[in-house]
Amino acid sequence: MPKSLWFAAIVLLTASVAGGVARADCNDPAGFPAWLEGVKRDAAAQGISQSAITSGLAGVTYDAAVVSHDRRQGVFRQSFEQFSGRMVPPRLAKGRQMMARHAALLARIEQQFGVPGGILVAIWGLETDFGAYLGKFSTIRAIATLAYDCRRPERFRPELFDVLRVVARGDMAPAQMRGAWAGEIGQTQFMPSSYMKYAIDYDGDGRRDLVRSVPDVLASTANYLKGYGWKRGAGFSPGQANFEVLLQWNKSQVYSKTIAYFAEQLGPTR
Repeated sequence: MPKSLWFAAIVLLTASVAGGVARADCNDPAGFPAWLEGVKRDAAAQGISQSAITSGLAGVTYDAAVVSHDRRQGVFRQSFEQFSGRMVPPRLAKGRQMMARHAALLARIEQQFGVPGGILVAIWGLETDFGAYLGKFSTIRAIATLAYDCRRPERFRPELFDVLRVVARGDMAPAQMRGAWAGEIGQTQFMPSSYMKYAIDYDGDGRRDLVRSVPDVLASTANYLKGYGWKRGAGFSPGQANFEVLLQWNKSQVYSKTIAYFAEQLGPTR
């Protein structure tokens, strides 16, 4: 193949999205509205209800701030000592309060799923400071922007359909979905695909609410870990069986070690 044609083929390949449609506009916000109309058609073709599509995508616009955050990502450079020293001590007293306040709930979850309360409270504290800060970005807008953007459409386009399925299922209204810039939802920061697969209604109100229901949040987090192979009674420090499961929660060794360390400091559920 002539060099010029080879180069053109590479350009077209890198401009494509799931479904094989060439997109030369994915770095141009002006193309977002037309692209979103295509998403609506694809969502309907996947069986997502029209009411969820309309309520979820009405008025959604491109968010340049989300792309800016995505481009600023760097390699996690802090050591375990640095990260755990910054994250655990300020949250330890509150974590112990949460262990005591929710002792009965945590014991019931551990009996059902095999995940110790300390692990769940550690994740809860590290992710959102026990629900105090969930993030300020519109979840659907953030995910739609990343699904349109050139860098990782194949990852975020399925998440966009799943967040509409969360709406269709009646778990949350679009206006309630506010979180991190990359589309994580709730007090332990589930992506929509994980929300659909692992979120459970643990308080019995008929909805899987990972924003406002602490029982749903903690039980769903345990269900996630169990789904990735958590072994009841096994250790969770580096080199032990359940540490590999923590790496499914966060692939950073430093972050997963910090979860384990925080849980050890919290101790068993009383």
